[in-house]
Order: sequence, then structure tokens, then C-alpha cells
Amino acid sequence: MEPGFAPSEIDTSKPNPARLYDFYLGGKDNYAVDREAAAEVLRIAPEVRDMARANRAFLQRAVRFLAGEAGIRQFIDIGTGIPAAGSVHEVAQGIEPGIRVVYVDNDQIVHVHANALLTGHGNTSIVLADLRDPGGILSHPKVRELIDFAEPVGLLLIAILHFVTDEEEPGRIVAALRDALPPGSYLSYLALSHGTADFHDQAVADAAAAVYKKATAPLILRDYDQVAALFDDWDVTEPGVVQVPLWRPDGKPPRSRDLAKIGIYGGVGRLR
Repeated sequence: MEPGFAPSEIDTSKPNPARLYDFYLGGKDNYAVDREAAAEVLRIAPEVRDMARANRAFLQRAVRFLAGEAGIRQFIDIGTGIPAAGSVHEVAQGIEPGIRVVYVDNDQIVHVHANALLTGHGNTSIVLADLRDPGGILSHPKVRELIDFAEPVGLLLIAILHFVTDEEEPGRIVAALRDALPPGSYLSYLALSHGTADFHDQAVADAAAAVYKKATAPLILRDYDQVAALFDDWDVTEPGVVQVPLWRPDGKPPRSRDLAKIGIYGGVGRLR
């Protein structure tokens, strides 16, 4: 546990994005308030469950690429969400057991479950911190204990920046994390996914986003150009910033009709 943390601090009065995502993926680590909000979102946009699964699959493919082809041996996963099968450390350490992973999330429920899951995993840790305070993440003792910033890092921002408002400047946050990597660390990578309304009727997107206004974080859907701009100063690998099922799919490419409602862009970039 983080010093000073108590389970009584867990807020179950409002829906929480991490617990909503857990529900979409079929998890059990959520509360009635989360299930009610998730049911409302799914009534508006039933494909959200498929979107969550597609995003999860993108994360796993990206980690396999980074740990396998790119040779990354340490990861920082910010906004990790409630642990589920096929988490970053399981995928990465299945390729190389010595890979180090730090999970970061600002939700106490995530912290509790991750602590329980990671007991006995010396190369993996969980930090209770907020993406909107990148300096606090980068200076955290647990991060500094496992991550060597003189070596390449895999930075994972999967389905998290769409909970950061324009006023909180998501581009500034990415830049601050990027700048923590030392000059010449050109083998560091960023994997990022972000929700968009580009493939949905605007009224549907607005109605779904309205549910999140009652939650602990709003949902800010951004268009292609806004998402691509988050990769400034990163060389985006092929196939670029695309709908997540199109990013290096396993097997056959997805059919157009299956892509039609997947409102999540994703990509992987290498530090220049």
C-alpha cells in the first residue's frame, strides 16, 4: 500500500472509468453504481464492449512488439486499470522474464487489486499516482527503483488521455513524460490509444460522454488530428495512427463492417 492509504478512501458513490472498463471486459471488480452507468453507456452504444476488447487486444499486440521486436526491457504503464488476464507484465515477461514493469493509476481499487496480484513479482510494481502530475510519477521512489531512465523505456498510455481535459493539456503531459527520457535514448517508445467520435453519430457520442460527466473523470473524445498530434517528436511506426484493430492485427485484417463502430485510435512511436 502507499503510505497513508486506507480502503475507506475508495469512492463508490460515483462511477469510475477503470471500473466501467472492467465491466465492459466482463470483470467483477466493480460496484452497482459502475454497472448502472455501464448499462446506460451500452444502451446508447452497444459496441462499447467490442471497443474495450479491441483496445485490450491492441495493448497486448503493442507490448509483444515492444518486448519482442523492439527489445524494450522496462515499461511504465500509466492508467493501467484493474488487472485482468493478459496484463502488461504477463505479456512482456512471457517474452523475457527479466522485464521490469511499473503500473501507475490514481484509483484506489486498482491499487488494491494490483497489489494483491503482484505479490511476489519482484520485477513489477504498482504506484498510486495521477497522470496529470507527470513529475510526481517520474520522481516516485517505486518508479525510480525499477526504471532506469538511462535505458530505453516503453511508455504506455492506453485509453487514458481521453480522461484528460483540454485545460489539463494532454500534449503537455506526454511531452513531460517524453522529456524524462535522456537525450540519445532513441530506442524508447510510446504506445497510445485514445477514444474518438470520428466513427459515430455525434449525438450518440455526446450521449455516451454525458454518462461520464457523472463519473470521477469526464470522457473527452478527440478527432484523428488531435490524437496524431500527441505523437509529436515521436516517429510513428507502421501502420501509423489507426483504428486499434488495424494496428498489426493477428491473422486476417478485420472486416470493414467490424471496424465501423470501433471509435479508438492507436499507434506506437519511437523517440526521435
